[in-house]
Amino acid sequence: MKGTHHLTGRSRRGPGRPLGLLLVLVTMIGVTSTAAFAAPAREGSLPIRLPLQAASPMDTVAAMQPSWNLGNTLDAIPDETSWGNPQATKALFDTIKAQGFRSVRIPVTWNGHQSASAPYTIDATWMNRVKQVVDWALADGLYVVLNVHHDSWQWISTMPTDHDGVLARFKATWTQIAAKFKDSPRSLLLESNNEPQFNNTTDAQGIQYNDELNNAFHTVVRQSGGTNATRLLVLPTLHTNSGQVLLDALSAQMKSLGDSNLVATVHYYGYYPFSVNVAGGTQFDATSQKDMSDHFARVRATFTSKGIPVYLGEYGLLAYPDSNHPSRIERGEALKYFEQFGHDARAAGVTTALWDPGTFAFLNRTTLQWSDPALFAAVKSSWTTRSGTASSDRIFLAKSGTITARTLTLNPNGLTLQGLWQGSTRLAQGRDYTVSGTQLTLTASALTRLAGNRAYGVNATIEARFSGGRPWQIYVTTYDRPQLSDANGSTSGLTVPTQYRGDQLATMEATYADGTNAGPVNWSPYQEFNVSFRPDYAGNGLLLTSDFLNSLRDNAQATLVFHFWSGATVTYRVTRSGGSVTGTVV
Repeated sequence: MKGTHHLTGRSRRGPGRPLGLLLVLVTMIGVTSTAAFAAPAREGSLPIRLPLQAASPMDTVAAMQPSWNLGNTLDAIPDETSWGNPQATKALFDTIKAQGFRSVRIPVTWNGHQSASAPYTIDATWMNRVKQVVDWALADGLYVVLNVHHDSWQWISTMPTDHDGVLARFKATWTQIAAKFKDSPRSLLLESNNEPQFNNTTDAQGIQYNDELNNAFHTVVRQSGGTNATRLLVLPTLHTNSGQVLLDALSAQMKSLGDSNLVATVHYYGYYPFSVNVAGGTQFDATSQKDMSDHFARVRATFTSKGIPVYLGEYGLLAYPDSNHPSRIERGEALKYFEQFGHDARAAGVTTALWDPGTFAFLNRTTLQWSDPALFAAVKSSWTTRSGTASSDRIFLAKSGTITARTLTLNPNGLTLQGLWQGSTRLAQGRDYTVSGTQLTLTASALTRLAGNRAYGVNATIEARFSGGRPWQIYVTTYDRPQLSDANGSTSGLTVPTQYRGDQLATMEATYADGTNAGPVNWSPYQEFNVSFRPDYAGNGLLLTSDFLNSLRDNAQATLVFHFWSGATVTYRVTRSGGSVTGTVV
């Protein structure tokens, strides 16, 4: 993924435009469909997989649910292993099939393996490698979506200033791909272009360029013969974004082509501030929830309710999971995101493809084990059923304070609470907890027992179990207000000695004395997690990055307020003077 409307959760991405994205997301208007809607799969089931020869395009795309992306591999630049993943193997697809996936998207970057001038010949060794990988997946009975990927920003984006050259290369690229795969089974789908984007254009102009490329793709593939004459072809919106204007443009184009074997595609990475933890977007709150529900409402009203299949080619969170860095997104908030995503996609009749950049995220490509099995179990559950959640997955108890009863708000999501457990031990309702409507209250006596010796950190884990789906884990955590210390350093980075004392960092806001925002994010006082600051829990430090420090005004004191998940805040002041930086506790 790479586009001007949202960033990607993968490594080595190009420049994005966060503020532009935020404004687009905020101004999107949701719609409600009044048209008849093809019934989605029932809760607890996946669509029945029909024989291809008997399946309509809607049935075929439904049978592709769930889907998975072989990210950061054949799309990596310059070569397959350049972004940290090993070469794809047949065993990888065996694993994906065994884990319940029914289709895979195989992103491919052709640039770098293709002559940059006419006749734009694709290297035969690279083409054969792509064919080998595709064939492994097909041999496992998986549907496959093959595309043109990072070419979208490497050379296709220059179409406004090199129209004829880009169009000629695009046609030549697809002519060669179509010829190579024309005899592949219909379980192979071809996708025009990943996240179409065009330099220095308005959306209206971008739509015209995107239409032109989609039309060229359609013509080239259909005229190549073989199975390509009727193969399902996947067409993206501009940026693969779900803004209504962009959806309407693709809908009109698909109608004008008069081809029933077409599939629409969009991507979804969530409400931007939440997806990367910037501008105070620490929670999957009502704003984030509405952004998601509006996205699916628009897709449903424009396409699936009218019998047009939608393959959501990438989804996830832009910066989660990432085992190489401190987690930007609190775990419970991420779980709530994935839970609602699965439900909303089913209700809209949309097939979804998890974006997996590889070893540092979901599937470790070396061990073929899930990097976080519990997270994947939650994602997998979301394909077929709802799970209950709560307002938080943590109860913080101040170490020096008297323990009192604490209340969480349950989100049953149509399920019934069955009770609370600690391991195999069931807690006693009435004595250990009470339930009033959606209010779950743990008693002072139960929390005192669970806190034990009240060591900093998680003292006990309990589970709220519902009548279906995954249990909701609640971490009983002892903390005290974190302590920061004075520090000196340079603009290459300032590490602030920090005693976290059982707490976890949520966000940081930065302002100057005149009330203006300090930091590279100038449209919000709340800076981006891991970009401007990041915690080092094991090393008892809190790093202010070079990006943040070099953005500060010279000799202008910036006041930082660190917000922690317990609700505690700590104020700190930083002054840059040339290349030197000093930090002081307030």
